[in-house]
Amino acid sequence: MSDLAVEERLSAARERQARNAAPNRAYVAALARERGLPLASHDDEDETHVDEAAALGATVSEFPVTVAAARRARERGMTIFMGGPNLIRGGSYSGNVRASELAELGLLDGFASDYVPRSLIECAFRITGEPFGWSLARGVALVTDAPARASGLTDRGRIAPGLRADVVRVRQVDGLPIVRGVWAEWRRVA
Repeated sequence: MSDLAVEERLSAARERQARNAAPNRAYVAALARERGLPLASHDDEDETHVDEAAALGATVSEFPVTVAAARRARERGMTIFMGGPNLIRGGSYSGNVRASELAELGLLDGFASDYVPRSLIECAFRITGEPFGWSLARGVALVTDAPARASGLTDRGRIAPGLRADVVRVRQVDGLPIVRGVWAEWRRVA
């Protein structure tokens, strides 16, 4: 494509977003409220983005891109999730705030896989090492209990009487967590 064609295409995309983003956001938020579903914001850049999301009913801030956005999400009572690969890689591939920084500041409630499912198990163990030193139970809760609660799934996410009892058996081999078995509702599935 020529430079002019690229600019025309980008301009058209920006125009469509300006025209459609707000009505579509409002529609999705209303649909979530109607159905009793939790609503999450994504890639909040600043306090204004967080405030807009909270006004629509968002209770989760997924991948805030700055410390300021994460702080505002905390002030608004939102649950803060970061991508697992961000912690495992040591930072964001696009230059956004590091998950480790939010953990150190007390602004991290849980992890999402962000297209790399195995990163969740790795995060549960990585957060127990330096510089964090979190307990394994707290690390596991970041990838089990926190996502379940944020999603409104009160029947899972931790081991307790009356809950589903979905369990993953993990063994560390040379410092790397390896899945050795999976049970769903106490039935072995893998």
